[in-house]
Amino acid sequence: MAVTAKTQRIVRERAAARCEYCHADERWQFIRFTLDHVVPLSADDSDDADNLALACRNCNERRGNRTEAFDFTSQQIVSLFNPRRDEWSQHFAWSPDINDDRHNGRVLLIRERDLLDGLHPPEVDPRQSN
Repeated sequence: MAVTAKTQRIVRERAAARCEYCHADERWQFIRFTLDHVVPLSADDSDDADNLALACRNCNERRGNRTEAFDFTSQQIVSLFNPRRDEWSQHFAWSPDINDDRHNGRVLLIRERDLLDGLHPPEVDPRQSN
């Protein structure tokens, strides 16, 4: 079943033009963001708005149809970030420092060009705590 225009609008408005995984802003991207199934259809889930997240191309492609991955730090299989269930600021932080380990060792590195252009970190990011 295809995602309806109404459902697409709900997901896009809820995300406020940001990737729900990395919080990149869609307005300065070259490629329009897509709707990602938080729990993949291959796992028998649905096209409901609660199972969809606005995602940039990088996040969508890297997640693929996985909900878990091997964590090299803990040496265990762990759940991937779920924007419907998990708190963003408990999993990620904006940082130019690859050694920043404040958030479970998961840091979104700021691309130097984006930092110089003033695009990252987002000046107003309601889902980020300081």
